[in-house]
Amino acid sequence: MKRRDFLGFSAFSALGFLAPALFARSPSPRKILLRSSWQMVNIGDIAHTPGVLAMLERRFPNAEITLWASGEYSEEVHRMETKRFPFLKKVVKGSVSTDGKRVSTPELAQALEECDFILHGSGASFVAHRDIAAAVARTGKPYGIFGITWSGGNEAQIHLMNQAKFIFFRDSVSLHAAKNAGVAAPIMEFGPDGAFGCDLRNETAAEDFLKAHDLVSGKFACVIPRYRVTPYWKIRNRPMSEKDKENWELSQRMKEHDNGPIRRAIIETVRQTDLKVLICPEDKSQVELGREMLYEPLPNDVKKRVVWRDRYWITDEAISTYVRSAGLFGLEMHSPIMCVGNGIPAIVCRFHQQTSKGLMWRDIGLGDWLFNMDEESEIPGITPTVLKMLTERERSLSKVEQARKFVHERQERMLDVLEENLT
Repeated sequence: MKRRDFLGFSAFSALGFLAPALFARSPSPRKILLRSSWQMVNIGDIAHTPGVLAMLERRFPNAEITLWASGEYSEEVHRMETKRFPFLKKVVKGSVSTDGKRVSTPELAQALEECDFILHGSGASFVAHRDIAAAVARTGKPYGIFGITWSGGNEAQIHLMNQAKFIFFRDSVSLHAAKNAGVAAPIMEFGPDGAFGCDLRNETAAEDFLKAHDLVSGKFACVIPRYRVTPYWKIRNRPMSEKDKENWELSQRMKEHDNGPIRRAIIETVRQTDLKVLICPEDKSQVELGREMLYEPLPNDVKKRVVWRDRYWITDEAISTYVRSAGLFGLEMHSPIMCVGNGIPAIVCRFHQQTSKGLMWRDIGLGDWLFNMDEESEIPGITPTVLKMLTERERSLSKVEQARKFVHERQERMLDVLEENLT
């Protein structure tokens, strides 16, 4: 007897009948316009974009993603990112007039026309709020925000945030500040900094550097100095403004207060363990600062086991170096984020000029690896905590794994919400 279904015609006939309709209903790839990429003079700012791209790749492998990059997005960074993300075939730059009527480049105009959703990437604040406002005015298309710090804004910015489908804040202080200011997007939750997802690598460069400086994988710690306020006027070789002068005076006044405890932790790391130390930068200004404040003042018996990196690097080489280290400590935020995101222990020392972002360490369960340099009572705890982190290896790795698990769970929540808004 011929095989039939309950309607009385063959299964093969049914498939043949339905096939055109099935193919016709096959969804086209979702098109996401990612507004991201901030400064190129800081490996942490660079890391936001590849971190979010890695998240999107995991959940939406067939999506068409266009990066709407800032003006200083460089060829070097573009090569690094497209090597890791070959699907990133479109990068556009440009701006939209406030009323949304004029777009400065045809590539951006096309990207705005074709996209299904606009995603503001992770950042130090609602960085590109003017671009998002103009894009929404032009297209009326939905948008959301991934992993930002926020401390306040005017009524126009709050109104714009209320139009977002979702907002994820990278620290709980920012989330509370937004709620208290009257921001009321449909979904407002903690969502980790995008740089946690950054997995770029340049193994060759890292291995060559370690070999040249007699650093052995697992047998050295990384350390990062910092000014109170990053001297962008120096980095960008522009005249110093009055505000720059005030900030520079503050940074000079506080550089021993802030970097001295880090130097003391270096000394004890060398004297009390078998580890070496690599002093390295997160931004370009920290190369010379590392020499001045961390390397040169070291006692001779310590200095011979400390390496000062005398040039800036970019994110892929930095991460490939971090993952070969025993851990990292210092005055920056995003190198610790990249370390923890890749399974390496890291201590954060912060001050209020860095905004509330450092408090995310408490949010992800690493509060005992967080030190507030504005609280004198906390500073003496830095060195013993560094030594404990570096010597109690299994305990430190277990702490990192718990934090990574929590971060991953929150990333999945962020992707769930985005997916709901793409259907």
